[in-house]
Amino acid sequence: MRLGIAGSGLIACGLARLAGAHTDTILWARSERSAARARDQVRGAATVVTELDDLSDRTVVVEAVAEDRAVKADLLGDLGALLPDETLVATTTSSLSIGELSEASARPDRFAGLHVFNPVEKMKLVELAFPEAATPDTRRAFRDLCETWGKTAVEVPDVPGFVVNRLLFPFAFEAVRLMESTGLAPEAIDSCMKLGAGHPLGPLALLDLVGLDVSAAIGESIGAEVPARVTELVATGRLGRKSGAGFYDYG
Repeated sequence: MRLGIAGSGLIACGLARLAGAHTDTILWARSERSAARARDQVRGAATVVTELDDLSDRTVVVEAVAEDRAVKADLLGDLGALLPDETLVATTTSSLSIGELSEASARPDRFAGLHVFNPVEKMKLVELAFPEAATPDTRRAFRDLCETWGKTAVEVPDVPGFVVNRLLFPFAFEAVRLMESTGLAPEAIDSCMKLGAGHPLGPLALLDLVGLDVSAAIGESIGAEVPARVTELVATGRLGRKSGAGFYDYG
């Protein structure tokens, strides 16, 4: 197998580090600046390029750009036109319609939703979602790919947020509303859920880890009410760990 990854963010780079230990991997970045950051992140596990044509010989290509329907659809359309008919294509979306994105790729029979979790190397689950047109060979190929990576693949329905995010984000947003209505500190709420419910990470720290902008986008995709506090933090550039501040300060 020859793997291509279209994207250069946290998920794309984490996937490149994971997959690069098992197979020939190329990661595409939109600009030289993004490529330079990606090279630092993948640490030699993948070849980083800036020409989309460099993915044309890949047997599997995974789209891993921003959680924005239009951005993903545009890139998948470009990939659909570039790649040979037999190439398998996947998206790492965490909340968008797999059926709609598969149509953008012009190959719904060879398409999958491959929702990996951050940090990619540590999280064992992959949510696999398929459009109705996906063939048995396509389904088997992606299950085998997850097994190669040491992941547990669970096939989930093509519904907004699949399983994990459909349940997780309403819970996390309720923690934000509780904080706002009671004046509890983020540390207090997170400590309660870690020590009382056995969660490895509290809901507010989790939102910071995911990114508050990404969390808001997921909330909108699954029809969950995004708390005003999250919107306010995003507007001021406090996006969570990746920006150095969110509900917590990371400087």
